[in-house]
Amino acid sequence: MTTIQVDHLKVTAADGHRLGVYRAKPTGHCRGSVLIVQEIFGLTAHIKSVADSYAAAGYEALAPQLFDRVSVDLQVPYAQWQTGLTHARSIETALTMADLEATRLAASKPDRVALVGYCWGGRIGYLAACRLDLCAAISYYGSGLPGCLGEHPNAPMMFHFGEQDQGIPLTDVEQVRHAIPQAECHLYPAGHAFSNADRSSFDAASAALAFKRSVDFLRRHLG
Repeated sequence: MTTIQVDHLKVTAADGHRLGVYRAKPTGHCRGSVLIVQEIFGLTAHIKSVADSYAAAGYEALAPQLFDRVSVDLQVPYAQWQTGLTHARSIETALTMADLEATRLAASKPDRVALVGYCWGGRIGYLAACRLDLCAAISYYGSGLPGCLGEHPNAPMMFHFGEQDQGIPLTDVEQVRHAIPQAECHLYPAGHAFSNADRSSFDAASAALAFKRSVDFLRRHLG
């Protein structure tokens, strides 16, 4: 099993804003770098565990604290999802892109960077694939994607959705498939946030399969 090391960075966006970044990386050979983009709850233990998992798979994983623009080190309890949604909507997308770009440039291999995003981060990840220099992007149950489809990704994309997701109807999934037919799109017998072991909607089998597919996807497009 690959051993990893973790630390915390500070990076500076183009507008001068400084944000924290959780970094996990293998102690040996690194295949490339992966940005891990949070849900609407901030840099939670779950997001850190995701970064650790990708580090164990051989990648440098960087998880920026995108809510630092609201309050430094902000985390929102899962029960207060409406508060988290308000925070997410309060940040201009262009500023979030600037934070992701600053994180990408802090990667050990800035020209070999992919992205994995969850929920809000799944939507942000799609837009990042359209606007930033990425090798690949993976969106887990990205919310609001139909409103983003006027932009087209410049990198290969993979999507993961839950068939029982009450917030993302299957009609949204079909819109994504129709707009980006070259993307890989997977459905699972699960609800929203099925990959988050800290939530009641967690589905272990679906999460394991999605992670395997995601790592295989990164192997093909990142290294």
